[in-house]
Amino acid sequence: MKKQVISTDLAPQAIGPYSQAVKVGSLLFLSGQIPIDLKNNGSIFTGDIKKQTCIVMDNLKGLLESQKLSLDHVIKTTIYLTNMADFLLVNEVYGSYFKSNFPARATVAVKELPKGVGIEIEAIATCV
Repeated sequence: MKKQVISTDLAPQAIGPYSQAVKVGSLLFLSGQIPIDLKNNGSIFTGDIKKQTCIVMDNLKGLLESQKLSLDHVIKTTIYLTNMADFLLVNEVYGSYFKSNFPARATVAVKELPKGVGIEIEAIATCV
């Protein structure tokens, strides 16, 4: 199968040697998104975890929309948190974006994340 690299202005540009997303067959693999706020000149937001989660989810939506997809196409997510005590707050925001037909998910506690943020979310979506 052919690999197609996805690049869009609807989500933050990669901050390292990776692609924003990669499409292979009918699957779209979205790189982990951190709270880089496109509505605020691409600044990194490290404050309130609920706001961080909203920014991350909006970044994922932007990547999906660049491919004419929506969150309904997401089949798997992985959430990385630097503080598992934030889980309930993150889950509340996450649940407001996925209202039904929920994707499979894993949530993992990590020591730290890029740029000192508290959350990163990666996703896999179906393109059909």
